[in-house]
Amino acid sequence: MGITERLRDLALPGVTDVVPAARTVLVQHDGRGRGETDAIEAALSSPVSWTPPTSEPVLIDVRYDGEDLDEVARATGLTVDDVVSAHAGATYVAAFCGFMPGFAYLTGLDPRLHLPRRATPRPRVPAGSVAIASEFTGIYPMVSPGGWHLLGSTDAELWDETRSEPALVAPGATVRFVPT
Repeated sequence: MGITERLRDLALPGVTDVVPAARTVLVQHDGRGRGETDAIEAALSSPVSWTPPTSEPVLIDVRYDGEDLDEVARATGLTVDDVVSAHAGATYVAAFCGFMPGFAYLTGLDPRLHLPRRATPRPRVPAGSVAIASEFTGIYPMVSPGGWHLLGSTDAELWDETRSEPALVAPGATVRFVPT
């Protein structure tokens, strides 16, 4: 059980939300039950074990036609085909969501593809852009500014408020990219 689940399972009366991020967790509290600090500190200081999700992965078709594909190959010392194979060959886990609705930060990126964000972000990244930055990969659900390296594109609808679950990829889900 991860920290987020452990804190949520405590069901402490004053805790209104637990929000995971890359290296932190936000515990929102309404001010009631100030004696809960000890329980929260104990949950945070106990060892965490992680069990991989057992659900079927979300399969996302990707056209590896990204504007930065050649640049990523040069920066990593790989061929374009090797970059595509490395990216599509992994099973990813949605660690957390943020930045915008439907944007999942996916972990499991091949270490050979770990690159820092671009030095200069783009003012406009197209919706459906499949990108990498640092140890993460993700998909831009809508047009926005962004500083990640664009590897490809997908027609998958990442966020749809008319669905019972608006996010196609929720925290804890597994994802596989399928080259098309």
